[in-house]
Amino acid sequence: MIYLDHNATTALHPEVLKMMMPYLEAQYGNPTANHRFGRKARSAIEDAREQVALSVNAHPSQVIFTASGSEANNMIIQGVAKSAPDTHFGYSSIEHPCISRPIESLKSRGYLATKIPVDAAGEIQINNLSAADLKKINFISCMAVNNETGVIQNLTEIVATAKNHNIQVHSDAVQALGKINVNFEDLGLDAMTISSHKIYGPQGIAALVMNKKIDLYPLIEGGGQERGLRSGTENLAAIVGFGKACERAHNNLVTYNDALKKIQIFLESELKKMGAIIFSEKVKRVANTTFFSIKGIDGVTLLTALDRLGYAVASGSACSSNNNEPSHVLLAMNIDEETAMSALRISLGIDTTLQNIKDFVAALKKEIERLKQLTAMAA
Repeated sequence: MIYLDHNATTALHPEVLKMMMPYLEAQYGNPTANHRFGRKARSAIEDAREQVALSVNAHPSQVIFTASGSEANNMIIQGVAKSAPDTHFGYSSIEHPCISRPIESLKSRGYLATKIPVDAAGEIQINNLSAADLKKINFISCMAVNNETGVIQNLTEIVATAKNHNIQVHSDAVQALGKINVNFEDLGLDAMTISSHKIYGPQGIAALVMNKKIDLYPLIEGGGQERGLRSGTENLAAIVGFGKACERAHNNLVTYNDALKKIQIFLESELKKMGAIIFSEKVKRVANTTFFSIKGIDGVTLLTALDRLGYAVASGSACSSNNNEPSHVLLAMNIDEETAMSALRISLGIDTTLQNIKDFVAALKKEIERLKQLTAMAA
């Protein structure tokens, strides 16, 4: 089986697992305990917090561990809303559901929110908002890299525009970490979400990186862990693994991008020979992501056929791929529904080889021809 769905999740790297094992077998103290076991656990967590902070140029005190990127995103949206009931949210039309749905839920309870449009290439157009809209908004959430198209958003421009209107800015950087340089301090963000399992770390651990300007009400109350913002006994082994995964991602960024870019160029060249549309082809994208469509071929049907042949791909976001609906990202880009329904996403990883992709291309060509013949026979 060839795995080509690394934007959904990645395999646990052996170096990460090795770092985690002592905390799964012998060093199992509760980090809040005052005895030696507890102190060792607390020390391991703070070491990992430093590794995570270093990978995004933040201070360790700004890193709050959560159980997932979705939790971190809900934490910032709902936490800000509880702290400031008069918050007027801004969010892009291509945000992950764990941003858009909490905001839409708040709207149903009387909060105000404004959707920020994207252009035909999937780039967020904050400057398309009117001066009146920008004057009303006081908190914006815009992703750093889109999980479906791989488009790298211009956070520098977004933050600059927001700051000119005294708007606080959060970015979901889950798909950016390990693929591009993510610099919390230089970007001028107020808050940012990152996740472990997208960078060859364990599932079940993520972080909200946040400066002291954010007034946040906790989602989970209890023992007061994570500066009182996220109560509950810390997931020690997973936090240690997250720290190691961040260290690896930070140290191997250039090598990762150089290797995958060559494969991406070959893949997209071959797809275009088949008549594929490459979404967001002309703008800056991460090197591992290709989102494409073959006219007249249903995406879910093709995905299922490829799965039978031993290739794991996606029809869009892993969190919504069970819904037989067109991608909300493509619809926001004004792609017609029929084309959106035929979309497939290939997301490469550190273990993807050029030969893997050559084999995939050959299988894809045969499967497209087979499906076209079946369609012609049924017509």
